[in-house]
Amino acid sequence: MLTYEDCVDLSGLTDEEIDAIAEHEHVPRIVALELGHYLLETEEGVPAIKKIILDDISDAKLHGDAVQTAKLKLVLQHFVNTHPCHEGGNT
Repeated sequence: MLTYEDCVDLSGLTDEEIDAIAEHEHVPRIVALELGHYLLETEEGVPAIKKIILDDISDAKLHGDAVQTAKLKLVLQHFVNTHPCHEGGNT
């Protein structure tokens, strides 16, 4: 039987990236994990997840949450470094 942690390890995403997707989409973490993994398998996936994290950063800024903003900026930096966009830098 696979545990949640096994699924995270197989997804290609970090816990923090999954949390960002869950927050953005207002879904449970397991659904966000599934969505994120699916997106990574599509051509549009990396830019879509990057946009999700950017939206979460904007929302945190809007609410004056400096800690969450800083955390999400680190999540974005890690995501961009580990999932380079293959569209010539359009996003």
